[in-house]
Amino acid sequence: SMLMMLSMLKLGVSSGWTLYPPFTLTQSHSDYSMELMIFSLHLAGISSILSSINFITTIYNMSTIPIKKLSLFIWSILLTSILLILSLPVLAGAITML
Repeated sequence: SMLMMLSMLKLGVSSGWTLYPPFTLTQSHSDYSMELMIFSLHLAGISSILSSINFITTIYNMSTIPIKKLSLFIWSILLTSILLILSLPVLAGAITML
């Protein structure tokens, strides 16, 4: 919803080019829509990281089942959560540098 609201601001959120430092210059954008768009994407990444941590702690707190006897589905969720924690900061940095 934040991205939809940002598209209604003056020029919208598109920068028209992909150089990092001049996002805040008045030649490219006179408002803060680009910075707010990057901030909203970072918030989405943070919530994904926190949910991945929640999945991992939930799997490890299932004390009735030993970790070696978990089903393949639970192992796939565990592996995906670990990969999300490792990859999302890299993606956030890449989005910021665009």
